[in-house]
Amino acid sequence: MTAVHAPVGGPQLEQVRRLITEVPGPRSREIAQRRGAALPTGLTSAVGVYAAAAGGGVLLDVDGNSFIDFGSGIAVTTVGNSAPRVVERAREQLGKFTHTCFLATPYESYVEVAETLNRLTPGDHEKRTALFNTGSEAVENAVKYARAATGRPAVVTFDNAFHGRSLLTMSMTAKAAPYKAGFGPFAPEVYRAPMAYPYRWPSGPENAADEAFTAFRDLIDVQIGAGVVACVIVEPIQGEGGFIVPAPGFLARVADFCRERGIVFVADEVQAGIGRTGAWFASEHEGLVPDLVVTAKGLAGGLPLAAVTGRADIMDAAHAGGIGGTYSGNPAACEAALGVFETIEQDNLLERARVIGDIMTRHLREIAAEHPIVGEIRGRGAMVAVELVEPDSDTPNRDAVAAINRDCVQHGLLTLTAGTFGNVLRFLPPLSISDDLLDEGFEILRAAFAAL
Repeated sequence: MTAVHAPVGGPQLEQVRRLITEVPGPRSREIAQRRGAALPTGLTSAVGVYAAAAGGGVLLDVDGNSFIDFGSGIAVTTVGNSAPRVVERAREQLGKFTHTCFLATPYESYVEVAETLNRLTPGDHEKRTALFNTGSEAVENAVKYARAATGRPAVVTFDNAFHGRSLLTMSMTAKAAPYKAGFGPFAPEVYRAPMAYPYRWPSGPENAADEAFTAFRDLIDVQIGAGVVACVIVEPIQGEGGFIVPAPGFLARVADFCRERGIVFVADEVQAGIGRTGAWFASEHEGLVPDLVVTAKGLAGGLPLAAVTGRADIMDAAHAGGIGGTYSGNPAACEAALGVFETIEQDNLLERARVIGDIMTRHLREIAAEHPIVGEIRGRGAMVAVELVEPDSDTPNRDAVAAINRDCVQHGLLTLTAGTFGNVLRFLPPLSISDDLLDEGFEILRAAFAAL
């Protein structure tokens, strides 16, 4: 086992799991009652506890219970919740001014964030960056840039994809319930290709890359027509789809195909980017140099910020005034992002993500050896998942995932689910978590599997 890693950042919370009430506790239940009268029923939350503070590898609820955090706010607080450099930069900025609108009166921190993303994203070509508020908004603007640069309308996405909840990104998302059901009609000129999903490829994982690429190529060349496709957009690791790592070589072939056909290749790094996988961007694991890279989630340590970074000729194609937004690149969020960059680089968190991934994978392999419902363990760095199936089959086991998730919360561990079939447990601990808390969290998970 590696040495215990000192927690990075956050309030001075004791780094322990501690349950002092039932879960959820009385204060959380009281807030939940108020919520029922104030919020629409469609706005749901994964667990019934309400947060009071968080940092390092724990989250404290309003009843004083301390939970081990394996979710990071869905990959947002990658550097740790309330990380000191993030907090200090944002706090100082809030004391100067909260907003001017970059389109009206610009400020340097926006430029500095853009310069940093231009430096860090794959490739040494000339780049430009534009900032937005959310991943959905950034994905939409990536499509706008691609359409402006190519003069073409069509967008190609993949099975199991999740790109957001706005009209266009909802249309690009593969899963109907809960993201699309009842919200149509959808945006036109969106097409979907098979994903080289090794575990579920019909003829076996060894054929996934070749056969999926053939289907992708034929979809564009035969059914759509390459001359009308503006962009192909893909998550280098599919997030909500279940942490699917495409078959080796598939994405490189897709990128080469796009280059040959004059199609913009867009990497949606909203969940996998900003150090989560042990590299700045998941694209790096496949040697990809995307034309456009979309980031959000972990970019600003919990403050709303997203970005599109890409080739200068593509990014400069949109006409003046065609891109922007009132809050896009908020100054406090920009300062927070600069704090994230500093924290990852100065605290060597890319290496820490790889270590965390090794620890998680070791624990999950031990669990898999005892429980035949584990179909596959997959992921990269501190972005790891298990797909659960019925014993002796590949039939999705959604009920087991739900039961394990509930059991973990009851015992002080916050986990997340995912997957097109709802049968994936995903693990996204903050990179500030200690080895001790990681080990303790997986003991809780092991007990939850045993309880089935």
